Amino acid sequence: MAQERGNAMMCMTVMLFLLLSMKTSFATTFMVGDASGWDFGVNSWPNGKSFKAGDVLEFTYNRAIHDVMVVDKEAYEACERPISAPRFETGDDLITLKKGDNYFICSFPGHCEGGLKIAVNAA
Repeated sequence: MAQERGNAMMCMTVMLFLLLSMKTSFATTFMVGDASGWDFGVNSWPNGKSFKAGDVLEFTYNRAIHDVMVVDKEAYEACERPISAPRFETGDDLITLKKGDNYFICSFPGHCEGGLKIAVNAA
């Protein structure tokens, strides 16, 4: 009887470990712009990368000169800064991707127009 309880505990421990490791292995954190961070010239950074819904983008930047806004396609293409769009300004922001297209711009004047924006599609 004690051996059966020991086997059951071992089985439950292994199953719990597998369950916890599976949950954490689904999401990946990507540092936007790699070592350069969120700065000019980053607009081609997503090219060749595969993203999934639930993955996290880490935006690191100098908060005195940049921010990050989550916008829709129209605002992204026109470099508009909608008042109601979520704005991040800590200098180290973690943003979880939703399924489909995700658009990000810097709302400082002229920055989006200068290429400080990215579009990411998450499967």
